[in-house]
Amino acid sequence: MTTTHTTDVALIGGGIMSATLGVLLKELEPTWDITMFERLDRVGAESSNPWNNAGTGHSALCELNYSPMGKDGRVDPAKALNINEQFQISRQFWTTLVEEGKIADPGFINPVPHMSLVFGEEHSRYLKKRYEALAPQKLFEKMEFSTDQAEIAEWAPLTMKGRDASEAVAANYSPEGTDVDFANLTQQFTDHLEAKGASVRFGHDVKDLRQESDGSWTLQVANRLNPDDDLVVRAKFVFLGAGGGALHLLQKSGIPEGKGFGGFPVSGLFLRNSHQATASQHDAKVYGQASAGAPPMSVPHLDTRFVNGERSLMFGPYAGFKTNFLKHGSLLDLPKSIRPDNIYPMTRAGLDNLGLVKYLVTELAKSQKSKFDALREYYPDATEGEWEMITAGQRVQVMRRDAKRGGVLQFGTELITKGDGSIAALLGASPGASTAVPIMLNLVKQCFPDRVEAWSPRIRELVPGYGHKLNDEPELAEELMNHTARVLNIRN
Repeated sequence: MTTTHTTDVALIGGGIMSATLGVLLKELEPTWDITMFERLDRVGAESSNPWNNAGTGHSALCELNYSPMGKDGRVDPAKALNINEQFQISRQFWTTLVEEGKIADPGFINPVPHMSLVFGEEHSRYLKKRYEALAPQKLFEKMEFSTDQAEIAEWAPLTMKGRDASEAVAANYSPEGTDVDFANLTQQFTDHLEAKGASVRFGHDVKDLRQESDGSWTLQVANRLNPDDDLVVRAKFVFLGAGGGALHLLQKSGIPEGKGFGGFPVSGLFLRNSHQATASQHDAKVYGQASAGAPPMSVPHLDTRFVNGERSLMFGPYAGFKTNFLKHGSLLDLPKSIRPDNIYPMTRAGLDNLGLVKYLVTELAKSQKSKFDALREYYPDATEGEWEMITAGQRVQVMRRDAKRGGVLQFGTELITKGDGSIAALLGASPGASTAVPIMLNLVKQCFPDRVEAWSPRIRELVPGYGHKLNDEPELAEELMNHTARVLNIRN
């Protein structure tokens, strides 16, 4: 039997992106009916799962790919500043919801310093230039720099323990960094949505969608838990926030804005250490530099993680390759995504990124010993028996058309919206979750332009820094950053 369901907003996917948009829209239009469809039996089970991502509150404090050195030998702080500004927006949104009792427990975020660590004289010189470019900025003013192993050992003892005293090392250290359990936050958002009357349907897989003549969308939804109870859903607005699953649905929508997009999946493995005697000695997220030809998401990092209140260490990622777009997806995901409109862009992007292919082949060929040796570069005295290899989530790198090059590999996230504002899709990966709030605010502006003016007062209540560049307004930055730190129980 097929049941018909009508809703104002259909959220496809039960991760942090859909949950964030749902909460935002419920605050702006409390009377709207919102329905979330999640193909698994719980929210936050794919990319938002804490073991499937780094949990880094991505604010460019430690991620070197956001502040590369240019050909002129200078480090431009612009991209790092933009990422940090976006994370401040997310922090403000979370803070308001905690204050209003809509997030019950701020324990989803924990204070964990962020640190960049490099090896060798050349990389040390780069890191100093990075420090000199970022430290004068208001949002990075607490950053420290050192080439002294003893001082670095005070920041992250395990990274220096057992290291050759003659080795050249350098570090940037930012005490205000955070670790975020996005599955916890997604669950709290979803609980709040349900309390406000939204419907969350687990085990429901959106198979197809088409736009009707009145601008609404009809979704064909399969009930994986009860095949005799499928749904036909009529929705005024649709958000494709299903992570790696969004590309297929974007293609099925047929919207012209979605033409020419492709995806290349990269899977990941992490080493995890839950031995408290070891984990308690490390209180930092230590990011290094990606290998030549490797994507930004492959940057090695030794992280302190808090999941369900328990401290663990994670090191990775070790890249792998599977053709599924979701961890719980199908190996046919990649071949099924290849269409006449994206074959050429994908081919051109692939030819321009042969270094990535070489990197993946090298990673797949690595022995267990080689993988553990990579950990010892960051933690020389690591004991192999304390670590277990876990499979992390799937990431899908976006490929898209490019007028000059035919096709490019797009790092980061890509928001695609139809001209009439009736549907939006989010593709891509990092910094993703950490910047979910500004991404969704951007979606709101693009998809609901006629309502933004009326919504603006509530948006500014939710995000007091909305429309401001905190780095350019030091007093406002100090006020808002101190306030969010106090409410969320984190450092500033």
